[in-house]
Amino acid sequence: MASFRFKALEDVLDRKPIHVETPSVKISDYFSKRVFVMDKMREYLADDALQSVNESMNTGKRIPRAVADQVASAMKDWAISMGATHYTHWFQPLTGSTAEKHDSFFTPLGGGKAIEKFAGANLTQQEPDASSFPSGGIRNTFEARGYTAWDPSSPAFLIGRTLCIPTIFISYTGEALDNKMPLLKALHSIDKSATRVCKYFDKNVTKVISTLGWEQEYFLIDSSLYNTRPDIQFTGRTLFGHNPAKGQQLDDHYFGSIPERIHMFMRDFETESHLLGIPVTTRHNEVAPNQFEVAPMFEETNLANDHNLLLMDLLEKIARKHNFRILLHEKPFAGLNGSGKHNNWSLATDTGVNLLSPGKNPKTNLQFLTFMVNTIAAIHDYADVLRAHIANAGNDHRLGANEAPPAIISVFIGSELTRVLDRLEKSVKAGKMTPDDKTQLKLDIGKIPEILLDNTDRNRTSPFAFTGNKFEFRAVGSTANCGVPMTALNVMVSQQLGEFADKIDIEIGKGVKKDEAIIKELQKLIKHSRNIRFEGNGYGEEWVAEAKKRGLSNVKDAPRAIVMLDTKKVIDLYVKQNVLTERELKARVEIELEKYKMQIQIESRICGDIALSHIIPVALGYQTMLIQNVLGINQILNQASALKATKTQLQIVEEISERVEIIKTKVDEMVEERKKANKIEDTYDAAIAYCDKVKPTMGEIRYQVDKLELLVDDQLWPMPKLRELLFTR
Repeated sequence: MASFRFKALEDVLDRKPIHVETPSVKISDYFSKRVFVMDKMREYLADDALQSVNESMNTGKRIPRAVADQVASAMKDWAISMGATHYTHWFQPLTGSTAEKHDSFFTPLGGGKAIEKFAGANLTQQEPDASSFPSGGIRNTFEARGYTAWDPSSPAFLIGRTLCIPTIFISYTGEALDNKMPLLKALHSIDKSATRVCKYFDKNVTKVISTLGWEQEYFLIDSSLYNTRPDIQFTGRTLFGHNPAKGQQLDDHYFGSIPERIHMFMRDFETESHLLGIPVTTRHNEVAPNQFEVAPMFEETNLANDHNLLLMDLLEKIARKHNFRILLHEKPFAGLNGSGKHNNWSLATDTGVNLLSPGKNPKTNLQFLTFMVNTIAAIHDYADVLRAHIANAGNDHRLGANEAPPAIISVFIGSELTRVLDRLEKSVKAGKMTPDDKTQLKLDIGKIPEILLDNTDRNRTSPFAFTGNKFEFRAVGSTANCGVPMTALNVMVSQQLGEFADKIDIEIGKGVKKDEAIIKELQKLIKHSRNIRFEGNGYGEEWVAEAKKRGLSNVKDAPRAIVMLDTKKVIDLYVKQNVLTERELKARVEIELEKYKMQIQIESRICGDIALSHIIPVALGYQTMLIQNVLGINQILNQASALKATKTQLQIVEEISERVEIIKTKVDEMVEERKKANKIEDTYDAAIAYCDKVKPTMGEIRYQVDKLELLVDDQLWPMPKLRELLFTR
């Protein structure tokens, strides 16, 4: 095993950067070349069919079957011209990743002849076997039927020689079995509510679009080293490994020069991304060694989410070509920063206005304040929903680990905007506004762009921070499907905006001036949501105590966070917004709890296997070498000299025995706790048992193994150490 490890290290040292043939033209010349975008539709579709598709993309209007046939034929002709032979409905089951079933365009005619065929029915609907996808009890295993249905708002694209058609995934009885369908419903909901509020400021607004700009963090390690670490292979993270002497203490990796071999990998996957219409523009080294980040331009949320899922798949495929492996786990290396996926969210109108960006006059700034304050109020009222939707086994290691936001949900807006809201809250007393009140408010509100221009406030410890023209949801984990937290965020903000509009309409009906009604309601919301706003250090223990006083939740583990979705308040929210039924929401709770249980179960099995069959034999082998050394010294030296000469060896022999005994005892305890947990029928109780009983034992085993790593001969240690994984290019 040891020789295998060092052979892997030799392979790494021999690696040379792979020369990548990238297009010699500008990115703009080949951007979206493999995507069936509007420009390509114009080449292949008649005007009436093109108009129908355009209406469906913008309004959700159903496409007639005759038009679907035309679109399918056009899509097939374009795909075949690009070398495609197959098509697939590309969907997002509740596994957290994507799925696809490939079918050929090829259709035999008999007599040794065939044609390429693709009808509208094949485009709009497909029936993959749904029996093995998680459903949370929505249907039985023997009820295999499930349907994928075309999502025209996200364009088809080519991967290799396969045409990929983005779709939703539903059960035979119509329930959502995926993450796309609820997201689409949430986007429709926020469009309706936000447009209604926009009408108070601009009658020309007919549509509001939720936008998303994600930032994807990831680690790279060499394939040879990856193949010698069963813990990373099966769990995505290191279950063992002592921290290297040098980690990220000097911050010298952050924004540093990108190593050439990694740079070539980045160029390759960026080219593939651009060909698929993913507008990646940013790349850089992150804080931890071998950690990097890629980020695109903002897009409509549904498309941005599709692009992020596609990019995660591309990262893995392109990394393999360069003899790398991608680690997307939230915390692959203990003691080093983990990886997140910051979700930068905003709202934009069809008139070109960013609703979370201050304008040029008091009217547009009042609109900005309206949407910002309502967003804060929504987070205040539904903070537990956000916390639940970022909960998973990996993110438990990252949240609150002095590198990522804490598990306590709070909102950061900066000191200047805090002063603006404080003045707005206190400036107008009860009763009708005086002319002086109105004048002063206009002056204060009019200064917002000027205030924000030089406002450099940033709070990296906040899970939900305003950053000038958007909110950055920093607590999302790197493996997450963005659609899940974005569904939650858009649903809760939509609910809040709808309630806000109801109250404004009532006041206007009473004869109150529109602006006065808006300001009065904003004052109430500012006061109501004050507790969720926090400007300080989210890592400090002082904040934990302060948050408790404010009544804010601090749920530190995934099972207890996930189950917060199964409450009347949350169910009512999703049902009222027509995004998820009670049955669909409860199913998701069941699926996430089961997923958590299975992930910890897998980790504990690998932990025990490595400890017993890799670590203990090597430690005992080294102990035997030391004992032989002691015996040899005793044969050639007198008793007094030998005792002095073998003192260190005997201490190490004793320490190895102690640590091996603890490891074996703890592995046995872990196995017993796992057996008990596996007998628990209730999914939540089983997940809690794995969280509270099994997971801590894994940590105790790791501590002992990592101490042995410092004792045992480096030539004998069976797995690459963290210093080798992190500092090899």
